Amino acid sequence: MTDKDIKEEIVEEITNDTEVKNENICEHTSQEEIEKLKTEVEDWKNSYLRKQAEFQNFTKRKEKEFEDLKAFASEKIVVKVLDIIDNLERAITASAETKDFDSLVKGVELTLSQMKSTVTSEGVEAIETENATFDPHLHMAVAVEDSADFANDEIIAEFQKGYKMKGKVIRPSMVKVCKK
Repeated sequence: MTDKDIKEEIVEEITNDTEVKNENICEHTSQEEIEKLKTEVEDWKNSYLRKQAEFQNFTKRKEKEFEDLKAFASEKIVVKVLDIIDNLERAITASAETKDFDSLVKGVELTLSQMKSTVTSEGVEAIETENATFDPHLHMAVAVEDSADFANDEIIAEFQKGYKMKGKVIRPSMVKVCKK
């Protein structure tokens, strides 16, 4: 073998060794990167699962709050009505003891006034029918009559008061309407 051949063989051996070492380094680096990425994916997965559980808990909590709100939405008005019931009971008891019909009537009138005040404070108002024209959004015609004293579609009589709450009809007025 010549010097040249020996040199080429040495260079080839060094090149092979370097390639093997580079492959080992790349393999080692790739393994580290894979492990790092696996750890990162696991962290993201755990974070996602925690967020999902937090959202489910939030949703359940909001549903419970909504159910509680629905269950106790009328509590304020019921407390006011209980005061009115107490006043009616007092009026009945007082009139039973005194046998005074006028006191009973006066007590009932005061209680009715208190009830009207209570519903008014909640945004309830009566629908006017006196000298009014029939409006199917506000009134329910339960009878019709031809009358010379009233114009066509004018309300002749009210059988039951109608009410609106904060602008929405909650019970239409039952009326008799003039039809010609």
